[in-house]
Amino acid sequence: MPTIIVNDKMQTGYSYHLSAREGKDFAPDFQPELTPKQMLEMGVFEGHYLTDCQSEFPKDWFEKARINPEYPDESLNYFGIKSRLPLREWQNRGWIIAPDVRGWFQWYCRYYMGRRLPLIDSLQIKRWKSFKRHKAQIIKNCYMGDINCRKKQRQALLQWAYNPLF
Repeated sequence: MPTIIVNDKMQTGYSYHLSAREGKDFAPDFQPELTPKQMLEMGVFEGHYLTDCQSEFPKDWFEKARINPEYPDESLNYFGIKSRLPLREWQNRGWIIAPDVRGWFQWYCRYYMGRRLPLIDSLQIKRWKSFKRHKAQIIKNCYMGDINCRKKQRQALLQWAYNPLF
């Protein structure tokens, strides 16, 4: 299995080994509903995520990705709304877990590719599982099929690999 060398605006001198098959061999309690490619194509993080580090990931993830390397653009999000806090706020809240300096989605992309870091994986999977509470709130408060109900929560679910279109 290959080793990935990272050299982008936010991270240099980091490398990781892929020890699992891409998109396979996930922890039993981690069953994301969307792949990173699907998420990027639907529109996440206002199109301003992974724009300088595409060489780390498969090229086909970016063929139809809704991204803008210049600036965040909320119209690129699936629900067309502002959906994120600045990275500094993520850092202040302790949401950035090394070595994934860009946060949960970067961890998920690397995990999806086949990187396994048991301690970090366990923490991130726990965070992912706790996010499912937003899906329960939508189910409780919205009519089935009304995707315009609770758009912020739906966009957030999308950004955590949950299908927001239920």
